[in-house]
Amino acid sequence: MSCRFSFGNMSRIVRIRTYSPSDEQAVVALWRQIFGYPAPHNDPLTVIQHKMAVQPDLLFVAEVEGNVVGTVMGGYDGHRGWIYSLAVTAAHRHKGIGAALMRHAEAALTQRGCLKINLQILASNGDVTAFYKKLGYSVEERISMGKTTSQTCPPPP
Repeated sequence: MSCRFSFGNMSRIVRIRTYSPSDEQAVVALWRQIFGYPAPHNDPLTVIQHKMAVQPDLLFVAEVEGNVVGTVMGGYDGHRGWIYSLAVTAAHRHKGIGAALMRHAEAALTQRGCLKINLQILASNGDVTAFYKKLGYSVEERISMGKTTSQTCPPPP
């Protein structure tokens, strides 16, 4: 999928496509910059390795002039769809790229039969909450719980 976006007084083509192994270095750098999660199970390289073993076609990148400027990762378990790791470089934010990545991931999940998409964000991140609300998402009264099963999180076999 390609879209044309304006950057200042210039127009650029933004291409959204499935992740390829050649994107690894750029995606790892983007995620470290944007998310910076210290937990081993959130290490970008580990996450990518695990994603390549399960539904690798649900990891997408946005590129401008051959450079990765955004990502979104989806997952579908047959009951619910999930959105993970939506990230856009600071220089490319507020230009519609994040929304385009979300629409792309939503379409891919819908094509799999997904009826509802969930996502999680940090409660303190009001700007991101507002972004998702503009896309039709709403805050649901839920408690999110998690359990780390391994501190080393080895790559899948």
